[in-house]
Amino acid sequence: MLHLLGLCLLLVPAYVSAQAVPQIIQLQSRIAPVPSTLRRRALDPTTVPLADFFLGTDLQWFGNITVGTPPQVISVVFDTGSSTLEFASTLCGAACSNQVQFDSTKSSTFVDGGETSSITFATGVGVDPVVGSNYKLTLRSGTDTVRVGNLTAPDTSLFLITNQTPKFDIDPFSGIQGMSARAEGFFASAVAQGLPSLFSLFLTPLAVGNAELTVGGIDTTKFTGNLTFASLPAGSSSTWSLNSPQLSVNGRTTSVLKAERNIIFDSGTSNVLFPTATANAIYALISPDIVPHTAEPGTYGIACDLIPTLSAVIDIQFTAQNGSPFNLTIPSSELSVGPFADNSTICQTLINAFDGLSLVGGSLLKHYYSVWDVADQRMGFAAI
Repeated sequence: MLHLLGLCLLLVPAYVSAQAVPQIIQLQSRIAPVPSTLRRRALDPTTVPLADFFLGTDLQWFGNITVGTPPQVISVVFDTGSSTLEFASTLCGAACSNQVQFDSTKSSTFVDGGETSSITFATGVGVDPVVGSNYKLTLRSGTDTVRVGNLTAPDTSLFLITNQTPKFDIDPFSGIQGMSARAEGFFASAVAQGLPSLFSLFLTPLAVGNAELTVGGIDTTKFTGNLTFASLPAGSSSTWSLNSPQLSVNGRTTSVLKAERNIIFDSGTSNVLFPTATANAIYALISPDIVPHTAEPGTYGIACDLIPTLSAVIDIQFTAQNGSPFNLTIPSSELSVGPFADNSTICQTLINAFDGLSLVGGSLLKHYYSVWDVADQRMGFAAI
């Protein structure tokens, strides 16, 4: 839209004598010059529909992006627990045969970075604990144009998966798009173009559906009431985490659960990880029949027919920016994640023991609308 900044008529005065003749006065318009610096128009938010990878429980939510010129469709998990973009490529061959593979030779904008590396994950696709390096990717660096919804980011840093361990075979998606607390990759490019530096997740159980990611905005139609915001602790770097003063189970707590802890929020993990002492304290308040499952170190289980009899409401307390406490709740419906492979009569329970780490994933996030505000280093939650 063109704005009319100003229009001035220049009138030249005429002094008339007795012999004067009519004078023609030329009128000229003057347009004020356009300022040399204009405010950049902000990019509009974009929404990406998310599919639910479900195997007895909700495991991952993933959506489509495109990479390259012409664009190739790649499905990725939008993972708040990592920061880079990596996806299966034709360089991976048989090891990635279950995923759609990006062909860099068919993209006129792809630039090979020439560097190889590997990445090992501390949490995996499913609910089983990571053992050693059983979730490992081998990567090759590059850059290309990445599009997420209506956002386009040229020359985006990325990694082609050239090999992967068999644990990734079950994935119905091709890769991972990191969404850490520091804007990087396509998100950093979009922010540089004027997009607000935040995103929102509407993760829902399979039965509800319509899950989505909104990049650069908040969809207020997806939640009730107001958002409650809490600040990331100082020095949290690229990690989405909040300090928690206490945990409670079915309204009760213990000295172990009252200890302050830093809890990571990871949309790329489906269950919950706590140190062994914390996991034991939580399960002690639910049922003495929940015991470690020795076949899979770090997991716990209980007879499947006992699950319906148990109450397992887990409240995690945080402190809002206004200083008031608030709880994020994992309901009883999340207690079981399904039978163990080695014994179908024993059901695995939600929390795995992982010393040195406190982390919550999709089992909590799917009960809230969540806002991840990079610019203001805070997180917001509202009931859905």
